[in-house]
Amino acid sequence: MDPRYPIGRFQRPTSIDTETLHAAIQAIAETPARLRAAVEGLTAEQLNTPYRDGGWTVRQVVHHVPESHFNAYTRCKLALTESHPVIKPYDEHAWAQTSDVETTPIGISMLMLEALHARWVLLLRGLQSDQWARTFRHPESGDWRVDQLATLYAWHGAHHVAHITALRQRSGW
Repeated sequence: MDPRYPIGRFQRPTSIDTETLHAAIQAIAETPARLRAAVEGLTAEQLNTPYRDGGWTVRQVVHHVPESHFNAYTRCKLALTESHPVIKPYDEHAWAQTSDVETTPIGISMLMLEALHARWVLLLRGLQSDQWARTFRHPESGDWRVDQLATLYAWHGAHHVAHITALRQRSGW
C-alpha cells in the first residue's frame, strides 16, 4: 500500500449518476465526524507525528482539510454564480507551513470543518440537475463540473482520514 494514497488515487469520473452524487454528498456530510473520530484521544506528540516519511503531521492534515474544503466550497459557489470562472489555485504546502498551523488547537479547525460542511451539504442537496453541470476552470487541472468537484471532495475527506487512521493502526495508537 502506498501511504500517500491509502484509499487509492482519485479518478475523476466523466459521467456521474444520481446515486453517485448522493453518495458523494453523504461522504461530505460525514467527513467532519470521521475526522474528529480519527484524532480523538491523540496526544500533542502524536499530533506532531508525520503520517508517513516526508509527509505532513497529523496536526497539519487536520488544519489542511478545512482550508482545502473552504477553497472547494468557494469554487463551487463561483461555478454556480458565474459563467465558467477561472479559479485561483493556492499552494497547500505553503499553507501547511504558516504559523497558525502550529499554534491553533485542532478543535478550532474541526469547528470550521463542521460549520462549512453543514452549509456545503445544504447547498449540494438543493442543487437542480442542470446546476451539477456548471463548470469552472482550474489553471493547472483544466475544466471541472460541480458534480466532479463533489466526488473529488468526498474522496479528499476520506483520503485524509485514512492517512490518520492508517498511522494509528501502524503505530498501535
